[in-house]
Amino acid sequence: MKKTILLSTMFLGSLAFAQKTPVVGGDRDAHGCIGSAGYTYSQIKKDCVRTFEQKIKLKEVAPKESYTSIAAVIFSKDMKKAEVFVKDSVAESIILTRAGGKAKAWKKDGYVLVPYKKSGYQLKKDNIVIYQ
Repeated sequence: MKKTILLSTMFLGSLAFAQKTPVVGGDRDAHGCIGSAGYTYSQIKKDCVRTFEQKIKLKEVAPKESYTSIAAVIFSKDMKKAEVFVKDSVAESIILTRAGGKAKAWKKDGYVLVPYKKSGYQLKKDNIVIYQ
């Protein structure tokens, strides 16, 4: 009888512990993106993306920490919008818009993305280059 009670107590204790242990991959956000796997939601692609896998990556110009952070850029198909993922942003990403015609800059709230050199880009915040 004592063995049965002891085993039952151990079994119930393990169940209580198992319920408190977070499930790997169980951290889906409102869009179903799994943050622990490196996914975040892209408003332009309307899908979960890994920013470190994107084609256009910009390096931080003057890093405050001992490591350099990376900003990723995703353009809409018509190139009128640019979604920028930066570490200091309050939102997951910032959508910059290019003002019609031949404008070569995408802008919003003090952020400006401009072509830089032959195949790169610069991201400025309040007219200071923060990524390139």
